[in-house]
Amino acid sequence: MKRRVKWLRNSLKVKGKDNNKIMEPFERFKKSNTEDNLWVYILSLGKEEAVCDEDVRRLIFEKFEFLLNNLLLKTVLFRLRRKNYIKTEKYKGKRAFKTTEEGKKQLEKMRSFCQELLQKI
Repeated sequence: MKRRVKWLRNSLKVKGKDNNKIMEPFERFKKSNTEDNLWVYILSLGKEEAVCDEDVRRLIFEKFEFLLNNLLLKTVLFRLRRKNYIKTEKYKGKRAFKTTEEGKKQLEKMRSFCQELLQKI
């Protein structure tokens, strides 16, 4: 039981100077719906046209207004490719990706889920 309480406290802490500060509910919600669900943003960027891998970080910042870690981005891109939710192609001579039909289905499921959830709250 003590382990579980300690884990919960650590998961709610804000990273930075004051490690004893607990995240506000909105801060936690925002983090879990941005950085912790990066796949949603990547799939949505690639659903219309190919996107160069090197532009993804900038595009997410411009369109969705949050910064992300490069290692996290590369990890998520790798996993999405491996599961065939995005496919690799060349775009302007650079490595790029485009969302596959399966990726679009997953994105639509997420959209429906979010709409239902918003109606409930």
